[in-house]
Amino acid sequence: MKKLYRSTTERQVSGLCGGIAAWLGVDPTVVRLIAVVAALCSFGTVIALYLIASVIVPKEPIGGAEYYDHFSNY
Repeated sequence: MKKLYRSTTERQVSGLCGGIAAWLGVDPTVVRLIAVVAALCSFGTVIALYLIASVIVPKEPIGGAEYYDHFSNY
């Protein structure tokens, strides 16, 4: 199971969209565009949720958010 982190490499503001993109396996630009359109259409609700999520979601560990499947040998 992959964990959600704020990206340290794909960041524009807080790295949240970059982290969501890495978690979903899509391009960060797509997530950023969706976030901007949602922010414009939601009268600020998405901006508030973005700020709250930026505080709650932890930063990516220094070595990167590598996923190791412990069950791959079975």
